Parts: sequence; structure tokens; C-alpha cells
Amino acid sequence: MQHNAPHASAAFEGYYSKFDLPSGAHICLVICKVKNGKTRPNMLTFTYIPQDVSKTFQYEGFPENISMTKLGPDNAFELQIPGIGYVKWNGDSVTEYDLKCDEFTLTGKTTSRTPWSKITSTPESWLVNLPLPLHWHVHTLASSCDVMLDIPSRNIPQSDRQGTAQVHQEKNWAASFPKAHMWAQARDGDRGICLAGGQILGLDAFLLGYRGKKYDIDFRPPFATMVVGWSPFMSYTSDWNSKKFRLSVQSFRQKIVVEASAPEGTWFSMPAPFPEGHRPNMVCESFQATVRVKTYESGWIGAWRLVEEEIFEGGSLEFGADLYPAAGSEKKFH
Repeated sequence: MQHNAPHASAAFEGYYSKFDLPSGAHICLVICKVKNGKTRPNMLTFTYIPQDVSKTFQYEGFPENISMTKLGPDNAFELQIPGIGYVKWNGDSVTEYDLKCDEFTLTGKTTSRTPWSKITSTPESWLVNLPLPLHWHVHTLASSCDVMLDIPSRNIPQSDRQGTAQVHQEKNWAASFPKAHMWAQARDGDRGICLAGGQILGLDAFLLGYRGKKYDIDFRPPFATMVVGWSPFMSYTSDWNSKKFRLSVQSFRQKIVVEASAPEGTWFSMPAPFPEGHRPNMVCESFQATVRVKTYESGWIGAWRLVEEEIFEGGSLEFGADLYPAAGSEKKFH
């Protein structure tokens, strides 16, 4: 679990939890700290997105401090937000949520964990040990979580007030900051897709993991990399106006094509970390994305053959920074 634990040398660290609730609603919880930031260096965002997205509730807080405290030699640690509560990861990866304020209450405890893969615990694999400018870790693709939820200003279904949710957990830590990025995630049973990438230090790079009925495939650099906008192995397009994203990555024998889109009226924005602190409205997400994944194979000679196709509904799609033209504007919902 060491990749999920705090990194003392990082310029920023952010923890992301997406809850799929019994009613079909979702919670997006982000706790992030820019260690030398001067403007809004600490951030807690809590967004409740019901099936009727017009009733979305969002809390954005910028507390004076967020402490990241190791609790023992087994990589257990706690994020403490004064006056609100904590999120704690135990050495066995059980996560506890205890957050309470006037606007919302969320408590929960995970009872299972689905790591990135059977082969490696993190999307980066061996790359995680390199001094890269930005790191991305997925702590669990899906964990059962017993939750209790209250939002006084909203009529929350009883099934969401107390029930069992599924939670997806990620972490970013960095010495530098991405110029632009994309993220997509979807899951149905034990099948799913999760990817992230974008532009940093003149490169375009992605990390991807697909868990299908028959195929279990990861892509990462060097295959999932473009230099000066070109690569023999990867291409992608991102169009905020149509709310569509397409990524194609291949090796010599396998190829995956991901197409994701989400309808207008389902998008909510959040702040994002930059060197000076958190800038408002810098990323925008929808949890009503359709994500299509096509898997191809080929021999050493011959055309690509489609061998598996999956369509996920109710997936996640995010546009960030320069790939989100409304970034920094007053309009937070789209």
C-alpha cells in the first residue's frame, strides 16, 4: 500500500473517492493538499450527484490545514481535516470515512478491495519507482463500503442514507503539474476500464487498465506515449464541445480503442491543484458517460481482428485544464 501513503517530497497529493450508491446516485469526494501553495492550498470537495442531476449538491471547502499522518510501519495513515473529520487507511487497506459539517455527513468503512491487477498493484507498474513529474495510483477499482449519509438541504433516498456502496479510490502525487488531462472510469461487475493521461513536459502519455470477459490488458509508456503529437502506437482526440473522447493504444499484437461520451446537463466542475494552490473550476466530470471498449489482436502479419467489445453505461469521464475550455470560468455545471 506504500504508493497510496503520503509522499513527503511531492508538491501536491490528492485523494479521490467515487461512491456508487444503492439508488444509482454517486458521491465524488476529493481531499488535496498543495504543500507550498499560497492561495487555497488545502481542499475538500464533496459532490452528491443523484439520478436527477439538477438536484446535485456540492460542497467546496478550503480549510486552513489538512494533516497527513502516518499511523504505523505498515503504511497506515490518516488525512485529518480540522473541524470536519478524517479519512483513514489502515494497514490492511480498510478505509474509514468520518466527515461531518453543517452541510453534509458521510461515514463509511470498506469491507473489501479490488487492486489494480493480479500482476501489479498500481497502473504505473515499474514506472512508479522512477522520478516522474506526475504519478497516478489506483488503490481499489471497487470496494464494498458500508455508508451513512446525510445532506440536510436534500431529500436523500433512504437506501443512500444507510446502505452498501461501491467505492473507487485513486491518488495523484506530483513534483510538476499537468498542462491538460483526461480521465475515464467504468465498471460492471468484475469488468471495467480505467485510464488517465494527458500533457506534461512536452509529452502526451496515458495509463490504461481494461478488465474484460476474456481479456485483462494494461497499457503504459512507452507504447502509450506521444512525442510532439506523434506516435506509431497511440492516438487520441478530445472534444469538449461534443463531450467526446477517443483513445487508441496498441502494442505489436494487441490494440484497445476506447470511446467515451456523456450528455449535456450531467457535468459538474471542481478545483484542481496548481503550484500556487487550488484554482476553481479547472476540471469537469460526468458520471453518466457511455464508455465503449474494443479489443483487437493481430498476428505478426495481417489486419487487426476485433476479439472483444464492451459497452459500459453510467461511467465517468473528466476533462481537465487546457482540455476543458470553460476552465476558470464562473459556469460550474454544464
